[in-house]
Amino acid sequence: MRRLSVGLMAAALVLPLTPALRAQTKTLPGEMTTVTATVEAVNASTRTVTLKGPKGNYVDVVAPDSVTRFSEIKVGDKITARYYDNIVLRVKHPGETSVDSDSTALTRGTGSKPGATASTQRTITATITEIDPKVPSITFSGPNNWKYSSRVEDKKALATVKVGDKVDITWTEALLVSFEATK
Repeated sequence: MRRLSVGLMAAALVLPLTPALRAQTKTLPGEMTTVTATVEAVNASTRTVTLKGPKGNYVDVVAPDSVTRFSEIKVGDKITARYYDNIVLRVKHPGETSVDSDSTALTRGTGSKPGATASTQRTITATITEIDPKVPSITFSGPNNWKYSSRVEDKKALATVKVGDKVDITWTEALLVSFEATK
């Protein structure tokens, strides 16, 4: 999920940078993505489930030990996964403390079949390290050697910030997984 969140954050930064910076705080809601697949195989020894997607593609998913109802998953079950994310950008005032936090939550389903909702929220303070009005693009750096560069579609957005400005970036992801038993 972390790789996906960085990619989604990239898309969010490319399009709406101007309003986010002018408004000081801006929420960029993501889209809800829903995928339904069929369980084609279950390997109990490796805790691997082979899923067949709606376009006929196959994906192997390894269930972590925290999936306590793994043994209840059967060939033919339908699994529905719903993914949602959003991003909040906030220009920091000079002198504000930097942040670097990460939190996760897991709520197990209580229905007759396995299921769960997992979420994660990450907040970092990033520094604008480069602005190139010719491309136009912007480059950020953050904790743990995090670096990110992206095109900016609205050149006017770059005029509202300068190298050295700090921005808090918070992205939240949620994944809801549910099973439907075979009939």
